[in-house]
Order: sequence, then structure tokens, then C-alpha cells
Amino acid sequence: MKSTHLILPLCLLLAVAGCAAKRPAPPPPQPLPPAVWQRIDQDLLNASVAATASANDYARRSMRVWREQVQQRTENDFIPWFTGYWTQQWLTLKVAWYKMNGGNGAEPPEKRLALYLQEQYHQRVIDPVAEQIDPEGIRDRASELYLQLLGQQLPVIIQRYNAPPEQFSQRLNRIPVIALGPPEARNASLYQLLRAKSLAQQPAWQSLREHLHQQASRAPGKTDVGLSSVATQASEKLGATLAPRGAASAIAAAVGKAAGTMISVAVAGYGMITHDREQPQMVEQLRVILGVALNEEWQELMENRQSGAMAGVYYLSGQVEDSLLGSRGQGQEPLLIRLPP
Repeated sequence: MKSTHLILPLCLLLAVAGCAAKRPAPPPPQPLPPAVWQRIDQDLLNASVAATASANDYARRSMRVWREQVQQRTENDFIPWFTGYWTQQWLTLKVAWYKMNGGNGAEPPEKRLALYLQEQYHQRVIDPVAEQIDPEGIRDRASELYLQLLGQQLPVIIQRYNAPPEQFSQRLNRIPVIALGPPEARNASLYQLLRAKSLAQQPAWQSLREHLHQQASRAPGKTDVGLSSVATQASEKLGATLAPRGAASAIAAAVGKAAGTMISVAVAGYGMITHDREQPQMVEQLRVILGVALNEEWQELMENRQSGAMAGVYYLSGQVEDSLLGSRGQGQEPLLIRLPP
């Protein structure tokens, strides 16, 4: 009797399982009509605009921090160094040396001095600040943030229109968000970037970073331009201090002597009393010149769409939005091909 009770439920289970096995597979999802894809594209456009705005807020806040740190190091390090008595003596000696070695195609003294001051400014100000924060790092992070925020909006859009995930992924795969090829490795779709486990390992992403770096390095920074102005004025003034002795005698006196003696002999016509009297004006003048240059450079870094802190975001969002607007104008639907997992 017990065996009968056990067999009956087992038969029922097998019957149910058999029925389930015979059920037909669900039909593949039907393509969404063009009108729905146009609304999806509009939502993607809106998501891109919102992500760009948020990335811009991040970049602007971060660039303010960078500017504040550069101002602080300029005030606390570079200005005291440049306007100090012994630095002025050393710079006078350098100007004398430049004048002695001028001609025969050599750069003029003021340009050589400008390059030296720019090097010192980077060593004392720009490079130490860059260890904590720098415009290039801000540009990279803003670009990553744009993609992150855009990606966060996609599940909402899929759910809103009940879009089949594979068809939606195909729509993203048809958006060429990086187009720097050939070779093909320098190109990437929005789908490829969003599904990448690490952007750092994406060849197209590295190509974009290098492209933006090259764009930024083509033009000198505004602070470098400001320092060139400082160098021109300093070269004329420091060169004038050598007039009583002559540049040749200054260099001759400097050869083979210890640094302190070398400097003091080379610039004997420029005394400490004179320096103390002129230093406040020198400090204020340098502060104004570098302050104006830094503000102009910050503005350039924020507004330049090819090389500034938002250049990566503008490139990515421009690619996304141009593709979506072009597709919408042509009434295209996504191609239904299978994506790799």
C-alpha cells in the first residue's frame, strides 16, 4: 500500500515535467518601432547632457583646488626665491654669461633666462602640486565620470521603454564614441567602453588620452608666457647692473672661484641696500604678473574644448550626441546582430 502512495505522486511529477518539456520556446523579442527608438535616442541625448553637466561641476571644483594650491606655492616659494637677494645675484651672473656667449645663432639672453625661470617655476610650483592634483588627471577623471554617469542612466531607459537588452546593446554598439583610427584598435563604441572592466586597458581609451595630451602640449601655458615677460624685464634690469664693471670682467672674475665669492664679485654694483629698497615693488609686480597669468591659464584650462580639463568629456559627449542626432535624422533602427558576451 505504501508503494502505491509513492508511485502516484511520482507519476504526477513526471507528467508535469513532460508537459513543461513540450512547451514551445518563447518567440524572440520583436524590434521596437522607429518612433520608440527616436524617444530612446532623445533620452540618451538628455542623459549625455546631464552627465556632461555633472562632469563639468567636478572639473570646475577640482580645477579651483589646483589653482589655489598653485597660488599658494607661488606665493610661498617662487616669489620669495625669485626676489631674494642671492637669487638676483645669481640671475645677474647668468645674464652676464648669456651676453658673453651671445651671437652665432644663440638665443637672446632674455629668452634663455625665460626658459630658466620656467624650469624653476615648474620645479618649485607646478610639479609639487601635480603630485596631488593636476589638470591632466582632472581631465581623465572627468571623462571617466561622464561615462559612469551616462551608464547609470541606461537601465532606467531600458525599463522605461521595455527595450530588449540585446537590441539596446546593439544601439550602443553603433555609437562610435572614440574614432581615432586607423588602426581599428584606436576606435571604440559606447558599448565597448561601458562594458570594459578597466578603461586603462582599452587601447582606444589610451589613444584618446594621448591625443588630448598632445593637444595640450602644443601651446605654452599662460604662466610660461607671463614668466617670459618677467624674464624680459629682469634681463634688462639685471644686465644694467653689470654696466659699471662690464659683462666680460664679471665673468672673468667668476671663473674658478667659490659660489659665494663668484656671485658677490660678479654683481658688486648691485648692493643689498638697493635690493632691500626695491624688493617690495619687485614682489608686488611679480605677484600681479603671475596672478593674471594663472587666472588666464585656469580660464583656458576650463574653456578650451580641445585640450582643457573638459576636453575628454567634450570629445566623448560630442561623439555620442552627433551619432544620436544623425541616426535620428535618418530614422535608423539598430542592427540586430549578436554581441559577444
